[in-house]
Amino acid sequence: MARSPAIQLAPGVWRIPTLGRSAINSFAFVDSDGSVTIVDSGLSRSTPRIVAGLAAIGKRPEDVTRILLTHVHADHAGGAAALAQATSAGVETHDADAGFAEAGRPAPMNPRTFGGRLANRRPGGFEPVRVARRLADGDLLDVGGGLRIVHTPGHSPGHVSLLHEPTRVLITGDALFNVLGVRWPLRTFCSDFAMTQRTAHVLGELEYDVVAFTHGPEIRDGARERVRRFLSRDATRQ
Repeated sequence: MARSPAIQLAPGVWRIPTLGRSAINSFAFVDSDGSVTIVDSGLSRSTPRIVAGLAAIGKRPEDVTRILLTHVHADHAGGAAALAQATSAGVETHDADAGFAEAGRPAPMNPRTFGGRLANRRPGGFEPVRVARRLADGDLLDVGGGLRIVHTPGHSPGHVSLLHEPTRVLITGDALFNVLGVRWPLRTFCSDFAMTQRTAHVLGELEYDVVAFTHGPEIRDGARERVRRFLSRDATRQ
């Protein structure tokens, strides 16, 4: 089956795969005035796939007015500068990650693992991008009737999840993956893995019907219950 350039999650909300069918995902929110917000820019080479996803939903790069980053790692922010140039849209991310975006380097990896220490000694850079707005926990953005910023640090200091309140779609960012089932991100890629586990529990307290992941396909049936079950099961192991 051919990879679809855009998958609708709810009215005005789309997942755009930027690597494989769901290995890395960006998202598009289409507002009532036709403007588009893109969540995550993918790798440095991902802009053509995002443009193709926009075309599939009848949109063009010039319709994009805002680019949100869930966090500043190369597979989510590496293409931010190119996408900003292609669309003329401003880039927004949490205050704690903004400096990494503007320096063109990823947020730090886990210093408790060999891979994390190695990555921190040789951080893979990407083209720096100016941050137009620094976000904070609880911000309600004027995106499709209300997009809530939920600060879930640990994967990076400024990692955020996003709750679209009108359509009840949650985007976890990298707080949780859905790769062969709901699971934690790899320890190596987290600035603080224990913090990732602690802060992700807020996702079980939110109200949503669809949960979407930056790595892996969305869950439409019993989404909140499946997330809560995973978090509850993990808590019993600690």
